[in-house]
Amino acid sequence: MKSQFTGRFEGYSVQHLKKDLVSGIIVGIVAIPLAMSFAIASGVKPEYGIYTACIAGILISIFGGSKYQIGGPTGAFVPILLGIVLAYGYENLLIAGLMAGVILCLMGIFKLGSLIKFIPRPVTVGFTAGIAVIIFTGQIANFLGLTNIKRHEYFIANIKEIVMHMDTVNFYSILTAIICLVIILITPKVLPKVPGALAGIVVSTLVATFFFSGQVATIATAYGQIPSTLPNFAIPAITLERIQLLIGPAFVIAMLGGIESLLSAVVADGMTNSKHNSNRELVGQGIANIVTPLFGGIPATGAIARTATNIKTGAVSPMSGIIHGVFVLVTLLLLAPYASHIPLASMAPVLMVVAWNMSEQKHFAHIVKLKSGDSLILFITFILTVFTSLTLAVEVGLVLAVVLFAKRMSEKLVVTKVLPDHSKESGKVQAHVVHQKHDCPQISIYTIEGPLFFGAAQTFEQAIVSSIHQQSKVLILRMSKVPFMDSTGEAYFSSIIQNFTTKGGTILVTGLQDELKTALQHNGLYAEIGEVNFYQHTGEAINKALGYLDTNKCMGCQHFAFRECQILSQSKEKRDLIVH
Repeated sequence: MKSQFTGRFEGYSVQHLKKDLVSGIIVGIVAIPLAMSFAIASGVKPEYGIYTACIAGILISIFGGSKYQIGGPTGAFVPILLGIVLAYGYENLLIAGLMAGVILCLMGIFKLGSLIKFIPRPVTVGFTAGIAVIIFTGQIANFLGLTNIKRHEYFIANIKEIVMHMDTVNFYSILTAIICLVIILITPKVLPKVPGALAGIVVSTLVATFFFSGQVATIATAYGQIPSTLPNFAIPAITLERIQLLIGPAFVIAMLGGIESLLSAVVADGMTNSKHNSNRELVGQGIANIVTPLFGGIPATGAIARTATNIKTGAVSPMSGIIHGVFVLVTLLLLAPYASHIPLASMAPVLMVVAWNMSEQKHFAHIVKLKSGDSLILFITFILTVFTSLTLAVEVGLVLAVVLFAKRMSEKLVVTKVLPDHSKESGKVQAHVVHQKHDCPQISIYTIEGPLFFGAAQTFEQAIVSSIHQQSKVLILRMSKVPFMDSTGEAYFSSIIQNFTTKGGTILVTGLQDELKTALQHNGLYAEIGEVNFYQHTGEAINKALGYLDTNKCMGCQHFAFRECQILSQSKEKRDLIVH
């Protein structure tokens, strides 16, 4: 039996290799400036971003579940990683990344990949837009060339820092950043095959170097020379205390990494009409994040923009991702001294454009215009992401989404009292037939439509209990439109059964769906009601119910809800005449 990896290379030819080679090199060119930019924005040295792009990129392509996925550092991680670096330090970031890799592997092994799809769209759009705001504002200082800026974990503190140091604005930095930004924006229109970020960095760096050298901060002046050597292998000191300290950040990295990688894989599926393996993708991401910290790399995930570029340039297999990683590594070894001269002002527009592209402004505006519960979820998730933390934002967003969903679903539950409509030949039960002068004191029939779950179970009980007469002999529950029942619904349903049967009543159930029938059999309610009291059709249950009637009460009832009751109310001579 072929493994998934070798299976993805079935029928692979030299022509396929040529396409992957071109795609891998192009994506590698795109990845280099982004890797350095994301690393700097995350509070670590630029070379750590390059290590991540090459090592994680290769491992994700080998072990992941998508043929076209390109892995590496991404903008979504920036505020998370910066917060960890500021709070715990770089070495603890490596440990948190390694722990996140283990969590991702476990998620894949236990087949939790499909659970990611249950995260509501307003939550993902909200925190993604919030991250974009943090990235964009985080580059204002480098764009303006501000000096003596201290990085803070929270948005307000960083904005205050920028405002307090506005007197240190550097005109040369602004000029460099504007040149880079203009090149980034016009390159796709003039030279669509040339990566705009790379062109912008190269042109602006050359201008700064030749026309005002030494006037703007560079990677070398801020972080030292980028080493043109292979990354060193080192196992960080992992202790129980550190594991306990970092389990929260590790879980956040794992969840965000899982979400980003699977979203990227879904995008790739849509572009190629293929199908990824979500659980294998999580395992591949996990392996990459376990190994990468051992070489000094930061957490990685699937990169949507680079994956899309990979596909658009003709990639046909995971080999393009492997080639992309090798190209980044070779470039590091050959060109590191030159990369050290890149101005920080040239990196700022790259990240600002990335932030704008990832902000999903169209989706954001669309959800806001809905003016619904989704709009509230989006807005709260966005605000909390910007002003507090991504962890709190996602937690609150998910809880709010569950609450609003439960409210919406509870409103879908309809419990209606019905009786046969004898004005029509079919005699089907209808709600409009029931009124004060036309009811039955002995038989109560209810149609239940919608799920019986924690948000609606109490409504179900109240609707029935408040309407059942004390002398009712039979309760017929029409449940053909009840798709499921959770444990709370079971509890309320059980309470109705016990209360009604204790008073000597009989419960009949009709139209039960197979899944709900199985659930009632497992929890014992099916046996408690009695197998003989379940019917497929309401008419069968009514015929059964008539056998439980107290004929003396029927003789005195003037409502005549049932034809049979009307017959019973006649004199013996008239009854015999009607019956025969």
